[in-house]
Amino acid sequence: MFRWFWILFLKIRGWNTKITFPVSLPKCIIVVAPHTSSSDFLISVAYRSVMRIERTKFLGKAELFKPPFGFFFRWFGGIPVERSSKHNLVDQVVNYFNNNTNFRLALSPEGTRKRVEKLKTGFYYIAKQAKVPIVMVGLDYKRKTTIISEPFYTTENIEKDLQHIIHFFSTIQGKHPELGLLHLK
Repeated sequence: MFRWFWILFLKIRGWNTKITFPVSLPKCIIVVAPHTSSSDFLISVAYRSVMRIERTKFLGKAELFKPPFGFFFRWFGGIPVERSSKHNLVDQVVNYFNNNTNFRLALSPEGTRKRVEKLKTGFYYIAKQAKVPIVMVGLDYKRKTTIISEPFYTTENIEKDLQHIIHFFSTIQGKHPELGLLHLK
């Protein structure tokens, strides 16, 4: 929709805009990391348009969707979630996948901008139960580019799969490198 604007936005900031995404995937979980800054949202929205995956959805804490800015997050594809109590979120999201022919969901595996000692696993179980691939997308502030993995499906070995994910992200430097994932390797 505003692809030209986002290309210009990224170029002015020195980011690479020659990025391709496997757009032939009608359904997938897009895992975006490292999530170390609030500016990651804007960079992600820009790349979403540049890569021609504008209809990709994301989950956000319910507080973001309240007035006066709630409309903004919904307009950008946000789905509000209540984080304070258990609402069987994995099953709800799996239903989105099962009830739509095209559904891409972007998530942060850390679930926060703070340094984490382990990844959240909700995205993993969503992908496993919905039988959709995971595509890892790294926002590399050091090289000013986005790095995209080949799609992969979960296996029966969650530890091995999570190590694969951590290995991919460990070399990617977020805006605040000390909050990244290198220490999990």
